[in-house]
Amino acid sequence: MAFEPPRRLVRALGETAPAGDDWLAGLPEAAERAVARRELTVERVQVPGGRSSLVLLVRLPDGTPGVLKLAPPRARPESERAALAHWGGLGAVLLLSADAQDAAEGALLLERLHPDVSVRSLPEAKALLEAAGTLRRLWVTPPAGHAFETVAERTGRQAAAMSADAERDPELAPLVGAALSAREALLADPPEERLLHGTFRQSKVLAGDRMPWLAVGPDPVVGEHAFDLARLVRDRVEDLIASPSGASITRRRIKRLAESLEVDQERLRGWTLFRAVESGARALRVGRPQDGELLLEFAGWL
Repeated sequence: MAFEPPRRLVRALGETAPAGDDWLAGLPEAAERAVARRELTVERVQVPGGRSSLVLLVRLPDGTPGVLKLAPPRARPESERAALAHWGGLGAVLLLSADAQDAAEGALLLERLHPDVSVRSLPEAKALLEAAGTLRRLWVTPPAGHAFETVAERTGRQAAAMSADAERDPELAPLVGAALSAREALLADPPEERLLHGTFRQSKVLAGDRMPWLAVGPDPVVGEHAFDLARLVRDRVEDLIASPSGASITRRRIKRLAESLEVDQERLRGWTLFRAVESGARALRVGRPQDGELLLEFAGWL
């Protein structure tokens, strides 16, 4: 079977690939080796799939349905593996294998969920409720001696890139300045130490058999709850921007999510601002102006 990467994956990785990176070129052969080593039967490539990994729907040698995920080193698959192992299937997809060769290949063998049924398919109010409940289960104390990136470290790298973007494009400067000021104020307080999903949104919560909803695709980070919840605030941003009451809907969403998950409302607003501006500036940087403009308009409401 030919393991051609979906166009969405090719486009997304092409935006961020460093010079000389040949991971995509070697992906079909790497997938063949990973499948053969595990004696898996491939049903199909998941399309459109994710933006950072190849996802194969497979059967294990005993017939159990599973998912084989292959990701480049820059997607930090070893960090995802460590987080999934620590969660142990509570609120998140279950890791089925954790041998040394998996880590060397950037591979994850996971339980099969229902890949075409996410929380996003629910009406918005119900989707937010189910997503928030799933997120709450993931917020646990990280393992002792962990190597996960912290919120301060991750946002520090992002802040440097945002500053450079603002220097190149003065129109970005006011929003970038507000986002960087919010980050500085938020990090002034003693850090909260919780393992976070890192990139949580409605489409990252899939229907399962063990539990109704389970999270997938973490880019784990250690820090405060409000940082994790901030990405959920802007879910369905296209609908928010299209609505004449989008700004007021966003404010109500921040209030509702903060209250339901016992998160400080102003801290949630601050991290929502930072993350929206960071995502918008990055979208412009890699040549996705429509996405960037939507996100920056959303950030302007905050």
